[in-house]
Amino acid sequence: QVQLVESGGGLVEAGGSLRLPCAASGRTFSVYDMGWFRQAPGKEREFVAFITSNGGGTYYAHSVKGRLTIYRDNAKNTMYLQMNSLKPEDTAVYYCAARTTARSVMIAANYDYWGQGTQVTVSS
Repeated sequence: QVQLVESGGGLVEAGGSLRLPCAASGRTFSVYDMGWFRQAPGKEREFVAFITSNGGGTYYAHSVKGRLTIYRDNAKNTMYLQMNSLKPEDTAVYYCAARTTARSVMIAANYDYWGQGTQVTVSS
């Protein structure tokens, strides 16, 4: 299995930027497809972005496309979410996740391993 730890969250003004690393340990990181999800208070956990195990393919939620970028460095066992042009509606706890199945990338239940989350707060 793989252990995941997110970091990089914090308070930022609208229009600002943050970068969230997700550090992996345990089993070989490069075998896992990875995703980012987020959960705002009182809301369901929602899909944000996905990246294939070799980094060659990505997919984004419509609400973040063009503002957030997912990428990974398998040599460093780390995945990242670069967040630009942040909006107050981006405020949430952000989670990274790893999956071993080939089912829908947008469904949280299809991911096997999760980090503990990092809080991102965007002020207006």
